[in-house]
Amino acid sequence: MKTLIVIPLYNHGASVARVAEQALATGLPLLVVDDGSTDEGLQAVRHLACHTLRFARNRGKGAAILAGADFAAAHDFEVIITLDADGQHDPADLPLLMAKAEEHWPAVVIGARQMVQDTVPGASHFGRAFSNFWVRLECGADLPDTQSGFRLYPVAMLHFFSWSRRRYDFEVEVLVRACWAGVRLASVDVSVHYPPPHERISHFHKGLDNLRLSLLHSRLVLRRLLPMPCRQMLPGPKAAPQKVQKVVIGNPWQAFKKICQEHISPLWLALAVWLGIFMGALPILAGHTVAVIYVAHRLHLNKVVAVAASNLCMPPVVPVLCIQTGYFLWHGEFLLDFTWEKWLLEGHYRLLDWLVGSLVLGPLLGLLGAAVIYLVARYTHCLRPQGSPAEP
Repeated sequence: MKTLIVIPLYNHGASVARVAEQALATGLPLLVVDDGSTDEGLQAVRHLACHTLRFARNRGKGAAILAGADFAAAHDFEVIITLDADGQHDPADLPLLMAKAEEHWPAVVIGARQMVQDTVPGASHFGRAFSNFWVRLECGADLPDTQSGFRLYPVAMLHFFSWSRRRYDFEVEVLVRACWAGVRLASVDVSVHYPPPHERISHFHKGLDNLRLSLLHSRLVLRRLLPMPCRQMLPGPKAAPQKVQKVVIGNPWQAFKKICQEHISPLWLALAVWLGIFMGALPILAGHTVAVIYVAHRLHLNKVVAVAASNLCMPPVVPVLCIQTGYFLWHGEFLLDFTWEKWLLEGHYRLLDWLVGSLVLGPLLGLLGAAVIYLVARYTHCLRPQGSPAEP
């Protein structure tokens, strides 16, 4: 596959030359895209045999990657591999991504950073785990490093969609939508270098960029819940390298056991419990089970656990508590009049109280149930005999 290395550059003039030299040492052609830098960083690579593009103003990392994809398509490249300009990634690891892509082509391949250095900031560990969680929820792909900028992209895939994000949030959007479209997501372990804090330069804005990511994840989760098919690029390959459980119609008990074994790590069991209790508290009359199964399926959660947890909210206790909570929020007092006029003739008001109260009480009860299940699951997993099968 004809491959182009792309380095998005924004105010990393002190390190980009070294990264570019190491990239060129792999023998692959290189494009440096200056995303409106103010430190004249592009001058540092003028002496190198590489291609360059420059934006007059800062547009975002995603815009720089897409500009690299446009350049690649215009020059008949099939693949681009992106590297950060800060020296975090080692270009010598490029063959690992290329080999993985050949195994699973077409695929997006992520260089999963082995963040074992003492200089790795705690915020980076948390941010990676947080991002991994949401991507797993949105598309079912269990990836070790969804924030890594060291990636291999098929050029045709980058031109298949109209991307809505252009900054750091682009790198999350491209993973989720690629997976929905049938493109494989794969990872390989790569080395990473984090300099000491006084030498580190990051342009990630903790407030604004985290807000962008939160809005993106909210939109992707809502889109995932819609019963509408996603646009498919590759109908043949599976969307993610995950184990597919076949349901045996002729053996209901075997099928039930397989369903029970889906997504049973402590975290995902706890999340299924939270979902079941939250949805069980909502006033979804005569449709709780169907609604819970649908949402659990769309979010890749354990359906049996979610339905079982929703049954904890069966009438009358939880609905009455929700109605009382909602009534208190509206009127500043509890509804102590239990006459049939208040509870039947004013049933439409009680449904509104129930809805408002469930939106407050449901998440709290769900959090309590999820915490209990998480601790129990962790404890039982710790007690598993040595050599027993690992959890899926």
